[in-house]
Amino acid sequence: MTHLLFLKSAVKDYIWGGDRLKKLFGKESDCKSIAESWELSCNKDGSSTIINGSDAGLAINEYIEKYGAENILGRLCRSIDDVPIIKLIDAKESLSIQVHPDDEYAQSKGFPCGKSEMWYVIDAEDGAEIVYGVKKELTQEKFENHINGGTLEEILNFVPVKKGDVFYIPAGTLHAIGGGILIAEVQQNSNLTYRVYDYNRRDSEGRLRELHIEDAIGCASLVPTDIKQSCCNMDELKLPFGSTRILCVCDYFGTSLEKVDGKAIRAGSNDVYRHFLILDGEGIIEIGNKIYNIKKGDSILMPPTNIDYCIDGKIEYLSTFSLSAEDIE
Repeated sequence: MTHLLFLKSAVKDYIWGGDRLKKLFGKESDCKSIAESWELSCNKDGSSTIINGSDAGLAINEYIEKYGAENILGRLCRSIDDVPIIKLIDAKESLSIQVHPDDEYAQSKGFPCGKSEMWYVIDAEDGAEIVYGVKKELTQEKFENHINGGTLEEILNFVPVKKGDVFYIPAGTLHAIGGGILIAEVQQNSNLTYRVYDYNRRDSEGRLRELHIEDAIGCASLVPTDIKQSCCNMDELKLPFGSTRILCVCDYFGTSLEKVDGKAIRAGSNDVYRHFLILDGEGIIEIGNKIYNIKKGDSILMPPTNIDYCIDGKIEYLSTFSLSAEDIE
């Protein structure tokens, strides 16, 4: 298949969200704010939808089932469950202190997989911070004491962030996106989150949001986590009419930041799909004698193909594909 699939995102209106996904990326919702837009998702909690071609209106997971995973995803993405969720996240306020389980812990609870993720900071207000792991090693008992005693923030590692920063958040890492941060996130195909602390906030109906203390204690890594994990944030490599910068290569996905200024030829692959999330600019993609207009906010899936493609314009985008450790050994 040589045609591109343009996707409509599933949007979420969590209480900490803002309006930048509407204003900057053209995301649509009847709600006043959008916290997250799921740009690529085969997850039951929010699937992205095809908006072009004869299959317009079909959820992407239904499309993959219709035409076959190998035809749409390639041999390096062995299952629809391996397709990552790719999001835009607008944190007007801070997210809860939370943790995601690894595959083993999640499967012990009856879920298919855990959740490791990567953040690329699109923008951040002055003084913005994230929570990234703990300052020093501690026991589960001491961790629980800090939770119950209201002193959790004393043991957390707060990290200043700026536009262009990259963070890999392996499963088990206590973390939170701080207020004033706009990010693109690439994560495992899971919506499993254990909240530890939520600032005593109440939802739209006045209720405190649910916490998941027992599971959080059970799966959290209570040793400091190396903030430069897993080949993140490589140097930018100059290319003809642009550049590429590898952001993250882990057991579940690979993501790079691509910049094009002019007319750039890129190689296709029969082995794997590519997902493009357009972060800035506009232009065209030409592939197989077909021309597609692209702009900021577009979410595009390119099925595996050995046909080279041309991107023409001034454009910045994330390029993501699935892979496993076996594929890169």
